[in-house]
Amino acid sequence: MGTYCGYCRAIRVGNVVEVAGTTAIIDGVIIGKGNAYLQAIQILKTIEEALNEVGARMHDVVRTRMFVTDISKWEEIGRAHGEYFQDIRPVATLVEVKALIDPDLLVEIEVQAIIG
Repeated sequence: MGTYCGYCRAIRVGNVVEVAGTTAIIDGVIIGKGNAYLQAIQILKTIEEALNEVGARMHDVVRTRMFVTDISKWEEIGRAHGEYFQDIRPVATLVEVKALIDPDLLVEIEVQAIIG
């Protein structure tokens, strides 16, 4: 994926792919403002596109890290994660953080994939 703000969304080194922390911002607009579930779904769509651009797919994902500004929203985010990954079942970490880059962002997700 192209460079934005001096970093790549996804980078592949051999069969390992790292996808940077991704939020629900598309063309400067926050998708799902006020809704953690919708933000998580949009983030996972963006991550899937980034994986595809470097030759990986969602089934290659082995780890997700989710950063949330309100831990009480864990069920909404977990539901989106479960619906998107279904039987893939990567290991997952979900932690609460004080803030993300914009106060309207509720979730940021990064993933690691291994192409095998």
